[in-house]
Amino acid sequence: MSATLIEKIFSRHAGRLVRAGDTVDVAIDVRVARDFGGANVVKNLQTHHLHVADPEKTFFTFDCNPTGSDQKYAANQQLCRDYAREHGIRVFDIDSGIGTHVVIDNGLIGPGDTFVSTDSHANILGAIGAFGQGMGDVDIARAFATGTVWFNIPPSIKINLIGTCPDSCTAKDVALRLMQEFGANGLLGYAAELYGAAVEHFTLSDRITIASMATEMGGIILLFPPSEEIIEYCTRVGAGFKPIYADPDAHYTKTVNIDIAGLEPLISRPGHPEDVVPVRQVEGRPVDSVFIGSCTNGRFTDLLSAAAILKDREKAEHVVLKIVPATDAIWQQCLHAGLFDVFKKAGALISNAGCAGCAAGQVGQNGPGEVTVSTGNRNFVGKQGKGEVYLASPATAAASAIAGFIVSADRLAHSAGRKKPSAKTISKTSEVFKTSEVVPEAKPTLVRGRVRIIPRDNIDTDMIYHNRYLSITDIHEMAQYTFNNLTGWQDFAQKAQEGDILVVGHNFGCGSSRQQAVDCFKSLGIQLIIAKSFGAIYARNAINAALPILVADLDQQEVQDGDPITVDLLAGEIRLKNNKTVQAEPFTDIQRQIYLRGGLL
Repeated sequence: MSATLIEKIFSRHAGRLVRAGDTVDVAIDVRVARDFGGANVVKNLQTHHLHVADPEKTFFTFDCNPTGSDQKYAANQQLCRDYAREHGIRVFDIDSGIGTHVVIDNGLIGPGDTFVSTDSHANILGAIGAFGQGMGDVDIARAFATGTVWFNIPPSIKINLIGTCPDSCTAKDVALRLMQEFGANGLLGYAAELYGAAVEHFTLSDRITIASMATEMGGIILLFPPSEEIIEYCTRVGAGFKPIYADPDAHYTKTVNIDIAGLEPLISRPGHPEDVVPVRQVEGRPVDSVFIGSCTNGRFTDLLSAAAILKDREKAEHVVLKIVPATDAIWQQCLHAGLFDVFKKAGALISNAGCAGCAAGQVGQNGPGEVTVSTGNRNFVGKQGKGEVYLASPATAAASAIAGFIVSADRLAHSAGRKKPSAKTISKTSEVFKTSEVVPEAKPTLVRGRVRIIPRDNIDTDMIYHNRYLSITDIHEMAQYTFNNLTGWQDFAQKAQEGDILVVGHNFGCGSSRQQAVDCFKSLGIQLIIAKSFGAIYARNAINAALPILVADLDQQEVQDGDPITVDLLAGEIRLKNNKTVQAEPFTDIQRQIYLRGGLL
């Protein structure tokens, strides 16, 4: 029978033919914990007396705080090192770089393989035709212990890129065009496959850039069928694999055609990666800082494109230019190729390899009122600091650093280096899940509580639990920081009561894989979250932690903040105070099993 790319990958790793909608245990070829999630993974393993199933397939990567400059991060890293030594696990330490790039470049994974990590951008592995998924520390602990993880096989969307990009456009512009097309949740719960003449010629760096932004569209993964170049690269670095391709007659939920022939340089406006406009629309916006790097644009070719623009030029005097390669190998490549000489003469600060701007306290963060052009994949409020962050390509970022205001590289000729900011201003703004004995009475299936409504869509994990608190591993400390970064609801933790039921909009919990964004609600005593839809990683993190979640569309004309409601979790029945009943999606079999037993582990 015909199958999509993701169905074929999962079938190979489940040991039987699977289809979209099936829930299966899947063998994981490579399982990784990072520095911020790794300590909790270790604690979960130790608490539940679990052992590492296969140390040769198990790794730690320290990329969130590669300088070890934060005391709590340093403590977490050392805890992981000690555990790794005891169990024979390899550590890619603070001198290695971003874990998703490291596993590709070290040949640990190849096309058709499976990979999980505490990194919400583990779906970067889609760039080589492999499956990658970011998960919370509970999931990763189980993967360490059993070598398997449960999955609900997602349906697939086929995306055809029509035409060829103009010379002025880059892979980042293609990624932003996809953001423009699908928005923050247009791929929610889907796997997508990319095809077209342009796709066949995309380099590994191009594919990584595009695949890395699947999470920002709500997608499970963006999969690229491996090209000859990708196969040659993976073979050269030592990966053992057998590439997989979708069948020509595979069934897709829908097919989307996107014309990129006339694409121009694009940029995301602050606060929302999906708020994409042409660069020319915001041209002239004064810039305080520029960040070039991240898992999205920290490859050698990304930095080479920036160097081509910066060569023999200087950044604007008032601009701080920060450059961070994705891995140490790329750092060394830049050094030997003379790129660092170009960057330093242009006035840039160069840091050691790592995630940088996406992690609190690292190179790339900005301050209140600061305007930054970043090559990252997220510009959620507070994610990269307290200022405004625009997302763009390395070419646009480098050009803006030179001009001192936002401008695309193809228009830089109209703006001499060191030019003062333009007068033009813009205001700053189941069967497959083998469990131990289930004890139904341990968890309530009928709950009653006070409704707390936050009528917003796309509430991301940085709004729920900001990254500056990620080094906290004691769940009892987490409650106080709940919604600490959500404007208008910073006092939520102080006003919440034990047993409250949270009601929110679409795509709740989009963003990172951090388990703390679930655990903070457990710490606070929130007994249920009802949303119109959930981010894919967030949903499984909540399920695995036995925090009840339901998908339902509650009419806010009928339920008000503070109303009491009664909910039958297993049936998905919500009874309002006027006795009207609203039907939610009931617990799935696997959600019921995990909830009743008190959590995945």
